[in-house]
Amino acid sequence: MKLLRRQLLESALATVTTSVLFRPASALNYPIKPVRVIVPFAAGGSTDIAARLISHWLSERLGQQFFIENRPGGGANIGADLVAHAPADGYTLLILAVTNAINATLYEKLNFNLIEDISPIASIARTPLVMEVNSPFPARTVSEFIAYAKENPGKINMASSGTGTTTHLAGELFKMMTGVSMVHVPYRGDALAITDLLSGQVQVYFGGLAAAMEQIRAGRLRALAVGTATRLERLPNVPTLAETLSGYEASSWVGVGAPKATPADIIDKLNKEINASLADSSIITRLAELGLTVLPGSPADFRKLIADDTAKWAKVVRVSGVKPE
Repeated sequence: MKLLRRQLLESALATVTTSVLFRPASALNYPIKPVRVIVPFAAGGSTDIAARLISHWLSERLGQQFFIENRPGGGANIGADLVAHAPADGYTLLILAVTNAINATLYEKLNFNLIEDISPIASIARTPLVMEVNSPFPARTVSEFIAYAKENPGKINMASSGTGTTTHLAGELFKMMTGVSMVHVPYRGDALAITDLLSGQVQVYFGGLAAAMEQIRAGRLRALAVGTATRLERLPNVPTLAETLSGYEASSWVGVGAPKATPADIIDKLNKEINASLADSSIITRLAELGLTVLPGSPADFRKLIADDTAKWAKVVRVSGVKPE
């Protein structure tokens, strides 16, 4: 009996030891090697810089390098596809932006499903959009702009930073909600759009705050309204579009995701650390310099944001008939 009992104990101990040695990656020891952070955009933009700030924070806090790998192309679909099909072990992460939510409908055939194939980890920041006109433009309020546009159908050129971008669809949403007619003029980025807005080649732009703030302060551009649900601290006297158009909201955001089936404890650990970074004054200041406002929250909060924006922009894409370039 003693021998049998000893054999049973040794067998049980071996089973426990094996399960510990070969169990899947968990937050207990994560990370034990460097982590790839895929940015599906070119280096140097605000999304890329925000990703580098958070990756540096995670590297210092978790003791392994979180290294950025830029994979631009396909309207941000190439990088997202790579992560959607990566091992779900926490060692390949994706920097998400509102572009990904738009692409879910804008592109008819993708090799992944954003909602089903990417697990949200944490939102990082929101980028306010501003409805801007140049200083000679006659309208000084959103109501005046709508009245002018209806009196001059098809005579207002609306700039965007590219077909299918947030700046484009923010304008299309405005058109849907007001019934005004504007001619879409796509550019390759904010800088060119703002240059032509200043010269009067185009009359309105639903652009990012950071790119236009200097011109707004100098009086060369007029901010008619902001697209966020509440007024901005940096532009306290500028109303929201929702104050004229109930329910209007358009802004960009950035966050972090992982392949589906990534262990929940790893997601929770990363979420906790990212939220800690967003409470750090140096991170808050640096993001503010990029025109970003910190957006802490749980994985469930981020999942809801992605789902809500995917549904909202899907309607705009369908009604406007926007097609990718």
